[in-house]
Amino acid sequence: MNAQVNEQSNEVYPAREAAGPADVAGLGLSRLDPDRVPGHVGLIMDGNGRWARERGLPRTAGHAAGEAALFDCVEGALAAGVGWLSAYAFSTENWSREPGEVEFLMWFNEDLLLRRRDALSERGVRFHFAGHLDDPRIPERNRAHMAEAERVTAGNDRLHLVLAFNYGGRDEIVRAARALAAAVGSGERAASDIDERAMSGAMFVPGMPDPDLIVRTSGEMRMSNFWLWSGAYAELIFTETRWPDFGARSLIDCLVEYQRRGRRFGGA
Repeated sequence: MNAQVNEQSNEVYPAREAAGPADVAGLGLSRLDPDRVPGHVGLIMDGNGRWARERGLPRTAGHAAGEAALFDCVEGALAAGVGWLSAYAFSTENWSREPGEVEFLMWFNEDLLLRRRDALSERGVRFHFAGHLDDPRIPERNRAHMAEAERVTAGNDRLHLVLAFNYGGRDEIVRAARALAAAVGSGERAASDIDERAMSGAMFVPGMPDPDLIVRTSGEMRMSNFWLWSGAYAELIFTETRWPDFGARSLIDCLVEYQRRGRRFGGA
């Protein structure tokens, strides 16, 4: 186990290493039917603050520990053949948190991209960002690094990694409706052309497939404004595990549970 340092506060806290390709053998992939792996898995990464409090650490330590869990899940998704993995990184409601924590999360997102982008690109991972990225509260440097990550990885297609940042499901739907209304108002579209396909195309990441499975950690059983449109028919799994203790093996366990279920989409 190594250590990470918050360069703004000089806090030192333990960090779990991501699994990495060498650890794939321990994931239990033989339990999976490779023909029924979900195409898109969404992650609501909850419990960082509680994980830290239980260890007498500041909340920011929980966020930092959660980084390894996220990229461990990336390795698990790559090993299982998941095509799209999305994670709720920062919600529109998170601005109400203490200023110090918000500042840490802004810095941490930037630092994460600088340290992880190239290694993930070499693994065939393509970055996408979903959310209101023009919000002036987001530091310009942060926006620049997100745009650069999307540009540098644009040619990759092994795994699409969507980070929902300054994201809210209701906000996404409202913005899509406004864009379509403006297109109707300008004569570009007819109102009769507006259907589910058109709405989906106006969302933050056009072309992103609907999540087949959404996993939320830390025992909370709600969606918290995540993928309200595209997640309409997602299978849901709620686990008591705090996010920093989640990882590739936990993700594979969830994929196994997903494959036990029958998806009928309203049919008999």
